[in-house]
Amino acid sequence: MISYLAINLFIIIFPLLLSFESKITYYKKLKNVFFSIIIVSTIFIIWDIYATIRGDWSFNNNFLVNYRLFFLPIEEILFFITVPYSMIFLFETAKLYIKDNILQYNKTIYNIIALFFLVISVFFIDKYYTFTVFIFVSLSLVVLNYLSPHLLKSKVFFILLLFSYVPFFVVNYLLTSIPIVEYSSSAILNIRVITIPIEDFFYSFSLISLYISFYEMSLRVWKIKQ
Repeated sequence: MISYLAINLFIIIFPLLLSFESKITYYKKLKNVFFSIIIVSTIFIIWDIYATIRGDWSFNNNFLVNYRLFFLPIEEILFFITVPYSMIFLFETAKLYIKDNILQYNKTIYNIIALFFLVISVFFIDKYYTFTVFIFVSLSLVVLNYLSPHLLKSKVFFILLLFSYVPFFVVNYLLTSIPIVEYSSSAILNIRVITIPIEDFFYSFSLISLYISFYEMSLRVWKIKQ
């Protein structure tokens, strides 16, 4: 069966078909999209490889095409292309159709939250996935706070983050209920929402916020160069 490949297709099919829509003109920003994908996906894929070798999670060969690259199923690597492509597309769509408002912003508060996640990660150092994902949440907040603070002032950004949990829930439920991905009980807290480990909700936040942050940074850099 090729269930994981089908999930990747489900994730990207509509953003891909609508990339040339005249109002969004997503195709004009693809160099920025792929800049973000290269930077962020490389980091997460390296983590994924290490975690897979360590045994934090494993992949069910019954639902894969059984071709691996750097110890990962090819579908897992595709996941780090289809997800950011689609999420950034939704972000651009949201910016077009939702009126943005400036939100109250306090850099110190976000620094405290980042420090909080860094500190509590230490308490779960024996739960490798929990430990690592809390560090990544802390890192993503630091990146947002110092490199993309305008996103923390943007209503659209937070709406996108909240909305992203809809496709996240569908996709992660399929991945963990079939199951395509199986988590080691020693690597997580074993607190689940239906079949989804609670850590995945924090993982999603860090993943999407970093993709959007680096995408926005590249837009600014390209604009300055022009």
